[in-house]
Formats: sequence, C-alpha cells, structure tokens
Amino acid sequence: MTAPLHGVLPILHTPFDDHDSIDRSALREEIDWVYYVGAQGVCSAMVSEILRLTEDERVLLTELMVQFSDGRGAVVASVGSESTKQAVEYARVAQSAGCTAIMAIPPISAALPEASLRSYFSTIADAVELPLIVQDASSYVGKAMSPAFLASLLDAYGPEKIQFKPEASPLGPNLSALRDATQGRAKIFDGSGGLLLVDAYRRGLTGTMPGCDVLDAVVVLWKALETNNESVIRQIAPLIGSVIALQLQAGLDGFLAIEKYLMVKRNLFATARRRAPTAWDLDRETAQEVDRLFADLNNALATLEPELASK
Repeated sequence: MTAPLHGVLPILHTPFDDHDSIDRSALREEIDWVYYVGAQGVCSAMVSEILRLTEDERVLLTELMVQFSDGRGAVVASVGSESTKQAVEYARVAQSAGCTAIMAIPPISAALPEASLRSYFSTIADAVELPLIVQDASSYVGKAMSPAFLASLLDAYGPEKIQFKPEASPLGPNLSALRDATQGRAKIFDGSGGLLLVDAYRRGLTGTMPGCDVLDAVVVLWKALETNNESVIRQIAPLIGSVIALQLQAGLDGFLAIEKYLMVKRNLFATARRRAPTAWDLDRETAQEVDRLFADLNNALATLEPELASK
C-alpha cells in the first residue's frame, strides 16, 4: 500500500464481543467511520489494547485493518514486543498483509541501555522494507528516549525509513528538541489524543494519532490548523482537551474506559468491554461529566457545520 503517512491517522480501539473475541463487524464499522469523517488512515497501538491481545489476535487485527481499509488510506501496525524476535515477526506479518508502515514501542519489562534499544529498533527496521515509526510511549509505560538517541536513528536510516511518535513529558519541549536535533528532518506524529495538538502542530508535525472517540472533532481541528482558521481552533481545541483531560486521570485504562464508552454512545460498538485485567472502571459521576462534555463538543461541531461546509 502506497498511501502517504500524513495527517490524521487514528489509533483503532479493538472491539470485543461477549465471548471476549475481536468483534469483526464492529471493527469494520469503526474503520468505515474513520474514513467517513475524513481521516487519512488507521493504526494499531496502545489504546488498541495491543499488549492484552494474544499473538494470533495481533496478527488478525493487522490483517483485518488492511482488509477493511480496502485501499482508502494508510495502515500502520504496532509491532513492539518484549523480544526483538517477536517484534520482527509482527513486522513481517505487517509487510505481508500490505501495511503502509509499522510502529514500535520499546520493550517495557526492563529499562534498557541505549545500545540495546538501538539494536532492537535497527533489527526491526532492517527486517522489512516498511517505514518504522519509533514510539516513545513513556506517558503510559517504559522509559523516555532522549532526542539525541532518536536523532541518531534518523541519521542512520533517513527520514523516510525512521519516523517518530514522541510522547514523553513535557511533550511540546521534547518535540521541539527532536525537531532541532534533526535540523527539522524528523517526521513527527502527535500522540496526545488531541489535548496538546495545537501546541504540537505549531512546533512541526507530519500528523497526529488520536483515538477514535472524538475523531470527527480532531479532523476538524487538524484542517483548521492547516488553514490557519483561528476561529475554529479556539472553539474546538478546548472542548477536545476537556474530554481528554478526564481520560488522563487513570493512565491507559482511563483512556480505554472513556474512549470505549464514547464508541458505544456513537453506536459504533455494542459494548465497552475491555480486555481484563483493568486498573480502573468508569464511575457514574465521571460518566455524567463525559456525557456533558461530549454533548458540548457535538453542539459546537453542529454549529460550525455550515462554516466548514462552505470551505
């Protein structure tokens, strides 16, 4: 697949049925909706519950993403694993399936020295022809990777082969540090879910990888940033941020619980089921606040619809 890696490339939420298996029908509907609202592709990553899937399920998810996308955009498969051997196998599956690119977090069971990290990412990159997006998922798990280390990977392979999704805090300054360390050559994707997209965009981005829960609003915001439409930016960005801020309270499970709750509200998923065990469940009062903020966001999008349609 030759679709460009650019723009809004959301991370899919993996729907599960009552038997705790991947719900293929719901996944197809989710992917159709992604393209309907104007995104440029689909990805798997942490909020796809990648680390909670079996090996067979990870392979299946990769294959279904390509099948259900049906050439409409880029497909990026998460291949990070605790062993280099397993990560390489996932990368080869992604290439065989027809993915556009792969993305990898480092192993999380140990704080690896840079020499081991370099060997890990280099071996993955060398195993396939696809571009590799190096994901620093230290906002969820693992240890942050320095801008200097990331720049060394780009120097070794070039900006088409090695790209980046930095998530270490503070996001904006770290993004700028990576940009400057690579003399602006690095292709960088925002991973803040939309919360910090405005700041990140203005520091230099190739694209953004939010969840799907407020994807329609993120697409509107991305287009507003590209056209410098400050009026739309000021109206939409704070509302997206208010939803994402609630998700931040409980780490990865905070994102998953609220994101899947919203996917049910959108009638895209039949259930908000997550793969157990989980560290946090959505309580009634938080759900009520999510409902209020989601309604505010939808009302704002509806109000803006005539203006956006005329552009």
